[in-house]
Amino acid sequence: MLLRGVLMACVLACHTSPLRAADPPAYDVVVYGGTSGGIVAAIQAKKMGKSVVLIEPGRHLGGLTSGGLGATDIGNKAAIGGLSREFYRRIGKSYENDSAWTREKKSDYQSKRKGSNEQEMWTFEPHVAEAVYRDWLKEVGVPVVFGERLDLKSGVTKSAGHIATIKMESGKTFTGKMFIDATYEGDLMAKAGVPYHVGREANKVYNETLNGVAVWHARSHQFIKDVDPYVKKGDPSSGLLPLVSPDPPGNDGDGDRRVQAYNFRMCTTDVPENRRDWLKPPSYDEKTYELLLRNFEAGDERVPWNPIFMPNRKTDTNNNFAISTDYLGANYDYPDGDYATRERIFEEHKRYQLGLMYTLANNPRVPEKVRKEFQRLGLAKDEFTDTDNWPHQMYVREARRMISEYVMTQHNCQQKVVAEDPVGLGAYNMDSHNVQRYVNKDGFVRNEGDIQVGVSPYRISYRSIRPKKEHCENLLVPVCLAASHIAYGSIRMEPVFMVLGQSAATAACQAIDANKAVQDIDYAALKERLLSDGQVLEWTGPLKASTTAIDPKSLEGVVVDNATAKLTGDWASSASVGGFVGTEYLHDGNAAKGQMSAVFTAKLPRPGLYEVRVYYTPNPNRATNVPVTVQAGAAEKTVHLDQRATPKVGKYSSLGAFNFPANVEARVTISNQETDGYVVVDAVQFVPVNADEPNIAK
Repeated sequence: MLLRGVLMACVLACHTSPLRAADPPAYDVVVYGGTSGGIVAAIQAKKMGKSVVLIEPGRHLGGLTSGGLGATDIGNKAAIGGLSREFYRRIGKSYENDSAWTREKKSDYQSKRKGSNEQEMWTFEPHVAEAVYRDWLKEVGVPVVFGERLDLKSGVTKSAGHIATIKMESGKTFTGKMFIDATYEGDLMAKAGVPYHVGREANKVYNETLNGVAVWHARSHQFIKDVDPYVKKGDPSSGLLPLVSPDPPGNDGDGDRRVQAYNFRMCTTDVPENRRDWLKPPSYDEKTYELLLRNFEAGDERVPWNPIFMPNRKTDTNNNFAISTDYLGANYDYPDGDYATRERIFEEHKRYQLGLMYTLANNPRVPEKVRKEFQRLGLAKDEFTDTDNWPHQMYVREARRMISEYVMTQHNCQQKVVAEDPVGLGAYNMDSHNVQRYVNKDGFVRNEGDIQVGVSPYRISYRSIRPKKEHCENLLVPVCLAASHIAYGSIRMEPVFMVLGQSAATAACQAIDANKAVQDIDYAALKERLLSDGQVLEWTGPLKASTTAIDPKSLEGVVVDNATAKLTGDWASSASVGGFVGTEYLHDGNAAKGQMSAVFTAKLPRPGLYEVRVYYTPNPNRATNVPVTVQAGAAEKTVHLDQRATPKVGKYSSLGAFNFPANVEARVTISNQETDGYVVVDAVQFVPVNADEPNIAK
């Protein structure tokens, strides 16, 4: 997909006799994209007795699984079966012998990961993942063609609703009965004329609440201090600093063409002899990171990355906090971009992230404790050895998403809608990284787009991995499947891509055997084969608390959820303890005491007496002295809540009845000032009462 792939294609062309146009290779199944999902699809097709070819545009196999994401994102391992599960068993086998442990003892690593299954490994080094994939493909006899990219101008030939051949930039063509697009970008799908979406749909498109612009939800990985965004502080006419968009964020719930941020999952190490120092990259410009430096100077001294240790003292390192490895706003042109555009974006992300690391490790304006953390870890010399120790795969968190007759949505993730034809389970949070960085009405910088809402494992529909019949009858799309932005944020995990790749290949083989379109195969037969191959299609375990949530519309009076509260500080989202209102609740992480607050305001329909109720989910780790202040006109009263105690009535604690005057907003403020545990913020309810009604504290 990148320039490196073009070079490899040239190398191969120089050593291979060109194929005659009239005699292209013919296969039962052609898989385009050597991602984790594509590899498993090819293996499954071969296991089912079909001739298959796997075409990888670059020179590496495994996509992000071998590209740095060694700390597997899954949500619930029990939701993963089939060949996907076998991959993690093969990883475990690779680490069986002591000889695999070159930088630490196996026993030392395992002692840090209590409860792990020694027969499986869900954390691993990049080179180990790629070696497992290469050996597995060789073992089953799948031919792999490297360095061949789809011709984006005339690369797909269709006949009577079927893809007949696909042509590469080199001119090489491949003929197949069935095609599987397993790329992160969905190029084959798009060039086959299948409709797709890029960016965030408006909430109203699928009647969702978490999909569109979400300024209201922007709290995780957020600025916790006010930072001036202008070149000359306080002077808007001087222009904006780099990394800040001049565009307004848009209205909550609206759709846009913006795409959640990409980054590289770096593999670093703290082993001195295997660690590279962060050197100043070519064309480094310190001004690019002025916003980062101002954020530190404003008082945010958090270490802005998240390294998770893998075997042999290496890490999978991800984004964290307000300014980190996610390059917000720099990827909008990637999904529909040509190869040159994508190469440019790849290099811009690499340059940004290398410069960020150098700044964090060396700039004297970075707090010393932060600099020391970035000096402690550096790129591992023995990983990504042919790309200067930099990951070969950028984290394309989403690009194109197919539109079929069944689009997975928030309602599937929350099990309000259940697919009748599952081909796998999703289990990760509904998760979107930030999408943009903008200037708010007060003239300070804010991030927008981060959503993290928990789910229980849910069914993924077969209809979401294949197009409508009118668009293409012999194509399956297990990676760029049909899902809304927020649902895709839950599905887009590497183990799930492998699950869907296996299911797609199974469906393709059955379509060949039945001489039918992929839309017309017998789902009952597909399900039977998937189950016999170890796929998990039904969740029978415990459900997460999110399934016991309270619908705000079911409550009387005026309800203000945390979604519309004005927040100060870095509140975290959670759905761990059931009984909350809406999609989640917030907590303070039992930190930054005195620096966090949530203000709930409401315009009441008429003046008078209202009972004020505060919702929270009780737990032994909660604070016993949460200050809650009610303002009713000129009157003000502070009550301290014990959030460890279970409310006597319903899911709320009554603060009493208050007389609210006309034309004045009701206001309730919850803070974490001097609290002795986790502070939870969920919802506030105003219920009109009769002044003579008993059992209401006034």
